[in-house]
Amino acid sequence: MDGGRLMRAVMALSGGMDSTGLLLRLLAEGYKISCISYEYGQKHNIELQRAKQNIAYLSDCGYEIEHKVADLSSAMSLFHSALTSDEMEIPEGHYEEEQMKATVVPNRNAIFSSILYGYALSVALREECDVKIALGVHSGDHAIYPDCRPEFYSAIGDAFDLGNWDSEKISFHLPYIDGDKETILRDSLKSCKKLNLDFDIVFANTNTSYNPDSKGRSSGTSGADVERILAFYAIGRKDPVEYVKDWEEVLQDALQAQLVYHVTRENGTERAFSGKFDKHFENGEYYCVNCGIILFTSEMKYNSGCGWPAFHSEHSQAKITRIVDKTHGMIRTEVRCSSCDSHLGHVFNDGPRKFGGERYCINSVCLTFKEE
Repeated sequence: MDGGRLMRAVMALSGGMDSTGLLLRLLAEGYKISCISYEYGQKHNIELQRAKQNIAYLSDCGYEIEHKVADLSSAMSLFHSALTSDEMEIPEGHYEEEQMKATVVPNRNAIFSSILYGYALSVALREECDVKIALGVHSGDHAIYPDCRPEFYSAIGDAFDLGNWDSEKISFHLPYIDGDKETILRDSLKSCKKLNLDFDIVFANTNTSYNPDSKGRSSGTSGADVERILAFYAIGRKDPVEYVKDWEEVLQDALQAQLVYHVTRENGTERAFSGKFDKHFENGEYYCVNCGIILFTSEMKYNSGCGWPAFHSEHSQAKITRIVDKTHGMIRTEVRCSSCDSHLGHVFNDGPRKFGGERYCINSVCLTFKEE
């Protein structure tokens, strides 16, 4: 209650950690809540089961929440997305990688928001109150999902206002729009404490993975998995959800995916002498970690002692791009993959003279290796 006035909210509950965290926040703030979940043909529809499990757990703890499931699977089977099509694979890697656009379901949040708005307006008229439409969208979604950005909700809110009577009773509530998954988890810890709920039980009853196995265990490999794992790591807790691999293994995989993204997409550099290919001299070929184009062979590699893999030449098919780099108060020559524009490292003029005098100084995380 707010000064004796009913605080009413309608929200989308996917069964994932973001909407679950939002549900906890609204409960802690004293809202009467109605949740709508959507069956839209998603491969990871285990999330609907998890949503129902949490609604039941909250009920057992004395929190009654209206929960409805809207079946949109027939209509949305018409749409093109890796989340719904058996003909498309779920991409793996960092959440902000370009390939993650394959997980976009066209116009999904506009459809979901339209249903939420219609239901919120119905509640407002029936119960004679103002209603907030609460959504767990956050800044981590903005790069890949245009329909999670603040300007989208501003525009669609204006459209709904124009298209409905009594629209002054409805408003969008996006408390995490400038936050991320870590923000949501830290907020959820506070909410669970206030509500006397078990944080681990609540989040064990969620699913974030886009490609869980047949037992409902999270893969740990999809971009959504990686983002979730890193958020739990950031707050110093083990994720209570079950993974295909043990926690330490999926955590190390997620940290590696984060490092690959930082180096290849944000022009970062791995620590000297830390890369797995620095002292690696097996016979074979080295490929770009992101697109798989061949870059070097073991015959081109030598021990320069610089702390990073060193090559005196590039493969004829690589056609590595060179760019003048004036960062950090130096003038260097940056090298990037010509196929996917991944940052690889730099090339210097202190290599073996008999091979032309160049040294390709390459980050290990930018490479994969295939043994001959």
